[in-house]
Amino acid sequence: MKHINVALFVVHKGCPHMCSFCNQRSISGSGKDITAADVHEAAQTAIASLSQSEAAGGEIAFFGGSFTMVEREYMLSLLEAAYEYVEKGIFKGIRISTRPDGINREICEILKKYGVTAVELGAQSLDDRVLMLNERGHTARQVENASRMLKKYGFELGLQMMTGLYGSVDSDSIETAEKIIDLAPDTVRIYPTVVIKGTRLYELMKNGEFVPKGIPETAQLCARLIPMFENAGIKVIRVGLHSGGGVEEGFAGGAYHPALREICESRIYYDSAVRQLEKLGKGSYILGVSPKEISKMTGQKKENLIKLRENGWECTVKGVEGLSKYEVEIHKG
Repeated sequence: MKHINVALFVVHKGCPHMCSFCNQRSISGSGKDITAADVHEAAQTAIASLSQSEAAGGEIAFFGGSFTMVEREYMLSLLEAAYEYVEKGIFKGIRISTRPDGINREICEILKKYGVTAVELGAQSLDDRVLMLNERGHTARQVENASRMLKKYGFELGLQMMTGLYGSVDSDSIETAEKIIDLAPDTVRIYPTVVIKGTRLYELMKNGEFVPKGIPETAQLCARLIPMFENAGIKVIRVGLHSGGGVEEGFAGGAYHPALREICESRIYYDSAVRQLEKLGKGSYILGVSPKEISKMTGQKKENLIKLRENGWECTVKGVEGLSKYEVEIHKG
């Protein structure tokens, strides 16, 4: 069953910090403050295009990163508008995105009252040095405390992390992932750093103080992170920024691609195949994968097969029923 979320962006409202990477007007494609009327309009538009069961499984989602830190009456007006549809059973709940330092007991009580079911925290890193360098304005401990409080109140917990931030290396991203796993969120989003014009990272990049990671290095790192989360039973619901909405216009550097997740998962398949092929020696082989995953094993523009051939393995890909995601079964060609 397909379920649809109604996504609304609360653009940079209430956030007390300007992080090194942040230019939300480019990321969301909007400079307009949404109102309760916008919530009603978006919900009604979605309802008109969905069956009752499709809407009932979806959520009204407020993104933007600092929802619980906006002016209180404004926040309540948005929640009240969304709650009308939850209370009637039209949508199953409300999802919000906020900062770790925007969570306390009072906020949790308000969110419960208005039918919020899921809270995503922009953790970005659990390394205090990286957080400080990127002017996040919160600590790793605040992420941990907020996560535990949200779980205690029964909210579905989502954590968002970033890779490739200013001052970050792969090892601290791996450690952040390990710490996130210890917090046992329900979902994770991985946002490799994208440099947007008008941000501090853009100035650091222009000055040569920051060199953003490109897509190949990012895919290599995310090919390690994604299985870590999934093997721990944590659903990875997003890898990379959504395309559209002004990102392309503001893009200045870093790991942005509309199919970034597929590129990263293709790298998972490549790495798995190489680990096995190195034990088998050079030659011709058939790589068996789930029929749904053939394109990922092949790679974009057959990139994986080309790289394997360059390393002495002449391979073809075959769909094999019964294989799980990321599983590669190798036979002599």
